[in-house]
Amino acid sequence: MKAPNQSSQWNAADYGRNGAFVPALGLPVVALLNPGPGEHILDLGCGDGTLTQALVDAGAIVTAVDASADMVAAARERGLDAAVADGEKLSFVNAFDAVFSNAALHWMLDGAAVAAGVFRALKSGGRFVGEMGGAGNVRAMRAALNAELEARGYELPAGDQQWYPSPEEFGAIYGAAGFGNIDARLIDRPTPLPAGPQGWFRTFRSGYCDVVGVAEAEREALFDAAAARLPAAMQGEDGVWRADYVRLRFSMRKP
Repeated sequence: MKAPNQSSQWNAADYGRNGAFVPALGLPVVALLNPGPGEHILDLGCGDGTLTQALVDAGAIVTAVDASADMVAAARERGLDAAVADGEKLSFVNAFDAVFSNAALHWMLDGAAVAAGVFRALKSGGRFVGEMGGAGNVRAMRAALNAELEARGYELPAGDQQWYPSPEEFGAIYGAAGFGNIDARLIDRPTPLPAGPQGWFRTFRSGYCDVVGVAEAEREALFDAAAARLPAAMQGEDGVWRADYVRLRFSMRKP
């Protein structure tokens, strides 16, 4: 049995400090879903529950799942119905009017397994709406960190630790799972980093450093050096660093 992605490790308090922009920028995806009162919705990869709460506030009946026990605990502290679950092994059957996901699918490396599970979870006519990292996402950020790791003698993992598909690749997988009316498109979105590149590396690549084997005591120096490798143009005249985010936003229906 394949283990969950070991690079997907999270600290809810750290995420709240350095990653709060993720759910904030996900609000347009909630609007695209357009949740209705009384709808049963699955929030796949709910994180700390910020956007789950937006669905609840719209009157939906929401079940939230995430692979991180720390994130699920934070969601439960909000009073949300949240549980630890592997998105590649969903067990729901014909249970939801809609499935929603923001900034989570790229951590689930078996895209076909996720697609099959979401398809099973939806009722006939149900919709799947969400956003994830798309082709080219954080390319410069990833390249800088990997270059610094290699310069320090670390061996990089053989395969990618995130899945950033093109619309064509994504659509083919979900079409094969049985979905129709698939609309998937890339959105370039340079994203301000409130804690700078170092904060981003700390929040979003600590799990990756676990996989590579970087000792905790070495990480801050690693992150400083990786930040120094980034193109100067990524820091604006206002002094704010912006990451090279590319999002894949999508919607589809189960026939």
